[in-house]
Amino acid sequence: MTYEFEGKTEKEAIEMAVNELGLERDQFDVEILETQKNSIFKKGYVKIRVHTLDESNNSKVDHEEKHKKINAEPIPQDEFEQKLIEFIATVIKKMGYEAKVDISYRENKKIGIRIESPSSSILIGRKGKNLDALQLLANIYAGILGHEDVRIILDTENYRIRREETLVRLAYTTADKVRSSHSSILLEPMNPFERRLIHTTLNDIPDVETKSEGTGVYKQVRVLYKGIR
Repeated sequence: MTYEFEGKTEKEAIEMAVNELGLERDQFDVEILETQKNSIFKKGYVKIRVHTLDESNNSKVDHEEKHKKINAEPIPQDEFEQKLIEFIATVIKKMGYEAKVDISYRENKKIGIRIESPSSSILIGRKGKNLDALQLLANIYAGILGHEDVRIILDTENYRIRREETLVRLAYTTADKVRSSHSSILLEPMNPFERRLIHTTLNDIPDVETKSEGTGVYKQVRVLYKGIR
């Protein structure tokens, strides 16, 4: 997959790509498309094209990793995992809710945490914002413990999977509307992972394009019929 980004400097453009796509820096290659230096009449900028790395050649490895992911040992394997689970459980308890917290999967530089609670709907929150907030706290705590390179993913009631399926359907439905009306539609605010899913889902539709608008973590994706600006 390829995407294009523009910033005042190459570093700024790359940081935008990292935030927008929800990827680590080593998960994509960068191609400089255009550079404009500062002048009296124009502000400088750098335009880059990002090529995400194709992992399709590792299908056998991916299959084995997914199998390991599904069958992960839920008991913490080291002090880091134990402290992480205790931290998440303590935060939820101080929020006033009961919950069982354990490991759902382990991947390279990624740990999945499963939360089981009678108050799951509250912990998820509207559009998953409460769950995202808990996940952010867990990742900050992982960094405090010296594991800032490990990504922590929190889930409950399979919300992440259900949300992903909903967004894929939304992407295709919106694309159909845009193609029939030759217009553009602005979607609800989404986190970086959700925006990336919309971009990726519609990337191969020839007469539709997507772009993010807004500032902060929760930006909106606009789906456009090509030729509409």
